[in-house]
Amino acid sequence: MASRGVLPAPRPKFSGRPWPVTFTDVALRSGLTFPVLYGEECEKQYIFEANGPGVAFYDYDTDGWIDAFVPNGTLLGGFPPGEPRPSNRLYHNNRDGTFTDVTEKAGLTHSGWCYGVCIGDYDNDGHDDLFLTYYGENILYHNNGDGTFTDVTKKAGLSQSHPRFSTGCTFVDYDRDGRLDLFVSRYIDSDFKNPALSRRSKACKFEGVPVACGPMGLTGEMCSLYHNNGDGTFTEVSDKAGISKVGRRYGLTALAFDYNNDGWPDIFVACDSTPNLLFRNNHDGTFSDVGMEMGCAVNSDGQVQSGMGVAVGDYDGDGYLDLFLPHFSGDTPILYHNIQGKYFDDVTYGAGLAVNTKYVCWGVGFADLDNDGWLDIFHVTGSVYPEVEKVHPDYKFKTQRVVYRNLGNGNFEEVSSLCGPAVLEPHSSRGLAFGDFDNDGSLDALVLNMGEPPSLLKNHNAGSNHWLILKAIGTSSNRSAIGARITITSGGQQQIREILSASSYISQSDLRQHFGLGNSDKVESLEISWPTGHVDRLSNISANQFITVREGQGIVGTGPTR
Repeated sequence: MASRGVLPAPRPKFSGRPWPVTFTDVALRSGLTFPVLYGEECEKQYIFEANGPGVAFYDYDTDGWIDAFVPNGTLLGGFPPGEPRPSNRLYHNNRDGTFTDVTEKAGLTHSGWCYGVCIGDYDNDGHDDLFLTYYGENILYHNNGDGTFTDVTKKAGLSQSHPRFSTGCTFVDYDRDGRLDLFVSRYIDSDFKNPALSRRSKACKFEGVPVACGPMGLTGEMCSLYHNNGDGTFTEVSDKAGISKVGRRYGLTALAFDYNNDGWPDIFVACDSTPNLLFRNNHDGTFSDVGMEMGCAVNSDGQVQSGMGVAVGDYDGDGYLDLFLPHFSGDTPILYHNIQGKYFDDVTYGAGLAVNTKYVCWGVGFADLDNDGWLDIFHVTGSVYPEVEKVHPDYKFKTQRVVYRNLGNGNFEEVSSLCGPAVLEPHSSRGLAFGDFDNDGSLDALVLNMGEPPSLLKNHNAGSNHWLILKAIGTSSNRSAIGARITITSGGQQQIREILSASSYISQSDLRQHFGLGNSDKVESLEISWPTGHVDRLSNISANQFITVREGQGIVGTGPTR
């Protein structure tokens, strides 16, 4: 990761429009108290300690109330005999604003350098399963449907011959056979036992301070695609599918979405200090990397950036999914506007999003925070170098969150200072997931903080805008409905959503889809294009409710539970 020394653009004149959203961090009183330990707090000897993991809003027991999964790390030197090791944590939603730690009961107490998290029902048994990437060995947990999980990595054919630095992951039905396949991105292929890669070697510096080396100067890694065989096992098809042709990159967040509206899922990988990847689905089991020709591999100046997190959403309502990637300090974020699936246009400066360049940015999402029908942007920040602040007090390890309001005309304006202390509080954050944990119709945020417990940011939306939340269940398509495209028309405005297995920074948001409806009290029309090609059409749906739609059957339930 490297700073490019880019200065922020002048801020446009503030619109003066009221902003009704404030956030409160309710994590501690809600029971999300276990700290995230990821190496030493004041020193990061290697880069895998500095990057940190994602996070997940995950309704693992399908009760209609999203639970929280928080990955964890460890220490390089290990722990004395008898001292408990940190592990990932699963928190069950008690439906009253509190959570109960059920990690041990669920069988999820594995300890190690956990990174990415994605969910999907790979065996179509009605229970969303859990895949975790690691610096080391990845894990596939089968959801048993009774609150417990079983490690089926070896049985599923996903074991590795040697430890690898895996980062992002996403379930995707790339061949539309009704079964979820799996894509894994990776970061660095290096032996971290090599003392030259350590901060203590003093070989690498940032602002004159010795820091952990990488990624520049280190060997990149390869992405992998695994095909679901339909019998509980997977087969790697990276070479056959054309994934290996792109060679090595510093890959971080991976996600699948249909960028050209052809009904087939494509795959995007945000890469750090190397060009991003956009794998176009060729409809025959193969992919072609078209990132450079489509304009989303680098910025409009032809420069690579530090792609950590990535948001996907149709921010301008034109029916095509756009991309937003925040970056390292000393650089602007980038907003890639999707021009009818033909190419992506860098509109960062014109959209008013080049006003912050001092933050190291991670988890991010397009989210309609005020329910006005337009997708806003929320992202978290935090430095990777705690050592630098000791020498340069202005270069903070812990920094604030950032919120941009969508003005509905293609432009954004920062409203972070209007969102309350929970947004402005400094943390060194990484993962970020969105979902309505208390089922009140407003999107909340779950944030992973390095060296601290997570933040659970409750959205206090004082506005009167309406909303709709939809849960989709596949039948011929994969049961999780990953890849389904939902299009609604409400009050004359069209909105689209696509159900994603993962996004943000190697994180998993709630699979339920949230729509803000503004002052409209109903959805005039709703269309779901399912991954296998079937289309369901519904009409005249009342606002301010939860609905469950099953493929081919229409609405099968209302209310958060089903």
